[in-house]
Amino acid sequence: MLAKLSLGTLGLSLGSLITVVGFYAYFNDYATLNLAGFFYGIPLLLGGLALKAAELKPVPFTQPTSPDILELREKQATQIQNQIRKDVRRYRYGQDAHLDDSLERFGLNPSDEARPVLVGIREENVEGCYALILEFDSPQFPLEIWQQKQEKIEKFFGPGISVEFKETGKNRLDVALITTP
Repeated sequence: MLAKLSLGTLGLSLGSLITVVGFYAYFNDYATLNLAGFFYGIPLLLGGLALKAAELKPVPFTQPTSPDILELREKQATQIQNQIRKDVRRYRYGQDAHLDDSLERFGLNPSDEARPVLVGIREENVEGCYALILEFDSPQFPLEIWQQKQEKIEKFFGPGISVEFKETGKNRLDVALITTP
């Protein structure tokens, strides 16, 4: 549940509410409530602002996952596929982009401007095998560069995974992490 909740928004909301109550109490001579409002409200408000500034939003599913795919995921998905799906579907703080460490290991993250950006995910059945499809906006790295890194990517994501690439449009690329039997 916490993964679907923005801590920055929560901090801003609670901090604002408690700070407003503190100001109200100050102007109406409620000393205890006044102190609580200032000592708790303002730090919460500032913490919420800091978290909001460092927030990385969850990556959306680009198509709904069918019950058949959910069943296939339960049977075949590897721990790495599940971890990736869960990590990119929650709010992150203090990171520049989803999977930035992984992209750096593959040599696909030379700078913030050139880094491929994960814009969506989906789950599919590829010839009877569960596949987690990562959809990237990759203007600096064409399909050929990704294909050169295929062996490295397969080793990184562990045993039981094969990787396929598909160009889906201008600067768009799908990276399919497919469970191998």
